[in-house]
Amino acid sequence: MRRASAFIVALITLLAAAPPARAADYPTRPIRLIVPYAAGGPTDVLGRLVGEYLGRDLKQVVVVENKAGAQGAIGAEAAARSDPDGYTLFVTAASIFVLNPLLYKKLPYDPAKDFRLLAVVTDSPMIMEVHPSVPAKTIAEFVAYARQNPGKLNFGSAGTGGTVHLAGEMFKQMAGVDLVHVPYKGAGPALTDLLSGNIQLMFDTLGTALPPVRSGMLRALGVSSTERIADLPDLPTIAESGYPDYSVSVWYGIAAPSKLPDDVADKVKASLDRALNDEAFRASLVKIGFPPLRPKSQAEIDTFVNADRARWAQVVMTLNISLD
Repeated sequence: MRRASAFIVALITLLAAAPPARAADYPTRPIRLIVPYAAGGPTDVLGRLVGEYLGRDLKQVVVVENKAGAQGAIGAEAAARSDPDGYTLFVTAASIFVLNPLLYKKLPYDPAKDFRLLAVVTDSPMIMEVHPSVPAKTIAEFVAYARQNPGKLNFGSAGTGGTVHLAGEMFKQMAGVDLVHVPYKGAGPALTDLLSGNIQLMFDTLGTALPPVRSGMLRALGVSSTERIADLPDLPTIAESGYPDYSVSVWYGIAAPSKLPDDVADKVKASLDRALNDEAFRASLVKIGFPPLRPKSQAEIDTFVNADRARWAQVVMTLNISLD
């Protein structure tokens, strides 16, 4: 018995002293990719495209797990509290990394401390679109109509405090119009009500806006980018329509817990970089309305996010919005 006990103690000691799995061995089991929004939405579709590529490239199963709610905070907290071993990755967005910390005093996660952003996959403009019952074909005509009907026009969003909401609030302030915000539990229900005419206006992401605009079910008045877009080349920007300081975009990226070892992080980042250079993957993003970016260095990623944070901080201060 004493010999057996001594052997067990020695084995435990040996295992405890063994080095952790090397990056060369990673991944040896399925990877979980947390999407902080509901299944079927644009973020979910984006996450599944990324997961599919990573699975092929890293030769391991990638399981997408939807954890929706609280403007992405529920999924962000789950990702932040996961083991930093490379087996939990996270589809993040500007609203989660930039807007939530600006709007909420208390969050269950801290983007700066809890995450390392491995890639920025896309940076997409938004489309200002109206129901055909609105008698306006340009932004100038819409502003005139809104001023004639103060408080009678509603604009929908995917939820209070998100990019879609603040895009509308920015336009309200710049144009000096009285529009009523109607928050929904996701962009899908908001778009459904816009299509049915229950609300009149929405600032929608490019991917979900294009089909109803092209079919004539909705009318596009402007695009939020600083330059016109190839998908709708005749559509003017909001900036050139009289509001030169108006610029809004929605970016998405892939993050991991902050304590992820550098060698594993490098391997995941290399796979994401290959995806962003892969023409088939890029074409898949374009197809769902997400303009793909090229790989960025960590310094470029940090600069990109910091610039976005500074811009939105100014917007939030100007709008005087606080959600706590």
